[in-house]
Amino acid sequence: MPTENDGVMIILSSPSGAGKTTLVSLLSKLDNFEVSISHTTREPRPSEIPDKDYFFVSEEKFKRLIKNEEFLEYAKVFNNYYGTTRTPVIDKLNKGKNILFDIDWQGADQIKNKKLDYKLITFFILPPSKEVLFKRLSNRDMKDKLIAEERMKQFGRDVLHWINYDYVVVNEDLNKCFSKINDLIYAEINNGSKDYDLDYIRTHVEKLTS
Repeated sequence: MPTENDGVMIILSSPSGAGKTTLVSLLSKLDNFEVSISHTTREPRPSEIPDKDYFFVSEEKFKRLIKNEEFLEYAKVFNNYYGTTRTPVIDKLNKGKNILFDIDWQGADQIKNKKLDYKLITFFILPPSKEVLFKRLSNRDMKDKLIAEERMKQFGRDVLHWINYDYVVVNEDLNKCFSKINDLIYAEINNGSKDYDLDYIRTHVEKLTS
């Protein structure tokens, strides 16, 4: 049974290339924060370490986990499956660990709909502009400009989900973005005052989608 000593769940979502994975990595270095490791059917990128960055599994094994209702959330993104298994997350929350989720809006919706008895704080990360996003996507280990272009099209759809999150943060400067998220998490956990300007976010989203 959840108690007030339990950890909190913190979701970071963003359109591809907006920097959520880097931010999750920075947050995970804070005391008592841990990243939930997702399962995926995609191939590892050159810099990724199996069982640390992701559990890389076959599509057959992933579908078996779905059938056994092992996932808190899962989604198919760019022809690959991604998902979070329930047991390790609940175990860590019960031990007082704060769990970070690096997942998309589909996964965030599924976790919210599970209505678990743990505090949940959700963040949506946005790029400063579409131009910056395209540059980041093109520079990432994607030699193929077509992939960057496909993800830019997806961006137009993903960005519309910002409205379903507790907080939206613009990642123009990584350190400032990290500090902003850290301050909001602290304020949420300790019932402190929150420095958050929704009108600014609304205007920024309009710029990104115009």
